[in-house]
Amino acid sequence: MVDADTDFQRDIAAIASNAQVPVILETIQLATGMGFAAVARVTDSRWITCRAVDTIAFGLLPGDELDIETTLCHEVHRSNAEIVIDDVAADKVWSDHRSPVQYGYRSYISVPIHRRDGSFFGTLCAIDPTPRTVSDDRIVSMFRLFAQIIGEGLEMSEQLEVSEAAVGHERHLADMQDRFIAILAHDLRNPVSVLSSGFRMMERREMSDDLSRIVTLMKGSVKRMALLIENLLDSARKRTGEGLIINATANGGLVPVLQQIVEELAAVSPDQRIEASIDLPDVLVCDSDRVAQLLSNLLANAVTYGTPDTVITLDAHIEGKALVCTVSNQGARIGDAQRARLFLPFEQGTGRASREGLGLGLYIAAEIAKGHGGTLDVDSNEARTVFTLRLPDVLPT
Repeated sequence: MVDADTDFQRDIAAIASNAQVPVILETIQLATGMGFAAVARVTDSRWITCRAVDTIAFGLLPGDELDIETTLCHEVHRSNAEIVIDDVAADKVWSDHRSPVQYGYRSYISVPIHRRDGSFFGTLCAIDPTPRTVSDDRIVSMFRLFAQIIGEGLEMSEQLEVSEAAVGHERHLADMQDRFIAILAHDLRNPVSVLSSGFRMMERREMSDDLSRIVTLMKGSVKRMALLIENLLDSARKRTGEGLIINATANGGLVPVLQQIVEELAAVSPDQRIEASIDLPDVLVCDSDRVAQLLSNLLANAVTYGTPDTVITLDAHIEGKALVCTVSNQGARIGDAQRARLFLPFEQGTGRASREGLGLGLYIAAEIAKGHGGTLDVDSNEARTVFTLRLPDVLPT
C-alpha cells in the first residue's frame, strides 16, 4: 500500500503542477453552470481527488478519497466510456443508482482521461444538485478535448520528473566526485610534504654531483606534484561554490618566490632555458602566493607545450599601477577552437605525454587573475604563444 500511496501522491502532484487544470475546471463551470468539477485518479479500487473547483460546498480537496463503489466514475473506469446525465430523475439507466442519492446531485458528466499509451488514468467529471444540459454535443466535445489535454500533460509531467531525477542523480555524482577529489588532494599533501622535507635534509649533506642532480630532479618532481594537488583542491573549492581564497595584502614576497619557481623549473627542464626579467617593487598589494601559483602554472604549461631546446621567457614589470606579467614560449599555434576552451577545467592541449597534467593549470590561473580583478589573455601564432597577466592597482597607496 505504501508504494501505491506514493504513486497516487505523484499523480496528484502531476495534476497540481499542471497550470492548465484550474483553467479547464473553471471553464467547465462557466460553460455548464455545474457547481463542482474535478480531475479524479480512478483505479478499480480507489477514487481520489487530484484537483477540484467547488462552489456548492461538496467538500473534496486534493487527496480526499471516496468509496469507489459509490461513484459513477467506477462505471466509467470499468467500461472505459463516458457517462453523461442531464437529470438523474429522468434517466432510465442511472436513476436507481445509489450515487446520486448519496451525494445529492441531479446532473452528472464524467469523461475518461487516458495517458498517451492508452492506459486509463482517471476522469474529468462534474456534478450539480440541479439538472443541467450537459449532453449537448458541444459540451461533450469540450470535455473530451479537455480530458485529452490533461492526459497529454501527464506524460510531459512524468518526462519532466524523470529528467529532474536524472539531473539530481548527476548532481549527486558530481558532488561525490568533488568531495572525493578534495579529500584525495588533501590527504596527498602530507606525504608530499614529507618528501620535500627529506630532499631538503639531503641537500644539506655532502653528495656527489650525480646524486645531487638526481635529488634536484626529484625535488622538482615533488614540487610539480604539490602544484597538481593545489590545483585539484582549488578546482574542488570552485565547483562546490567555495571559490578561491584571495588574500590581497601589501607584502614583499613575490619577487623571491618567482625567482625560486624559475630555478626549480629550470632544474627539472634542462632541455629548455628559462629567461626571467623581473622588475618589480619590493612591496605589492596582491596575494603573492596565489600570483606565484598562477605564474608557476603558466611556466609549467610553457615547459609542457613549448618546443624542446628553445627559450621560455618570463617578464614581470609595472605599467602605471598595474602588474603585468608575460610568459612566452615557442611551439605549435593554439587554434581558435582550442583557445575558446583553453581556460576551462580538465582541458588539455597536445603536449609531451610524459609531462601532461590534469588540465587544471590554466583554469586555476585564470580564476586567480579573476579573483584579483585582473585578466589573463593569450596570443598565439606560428612563432610564439604569449600569456599576459594584468592585475590592476597593485601599488600600495
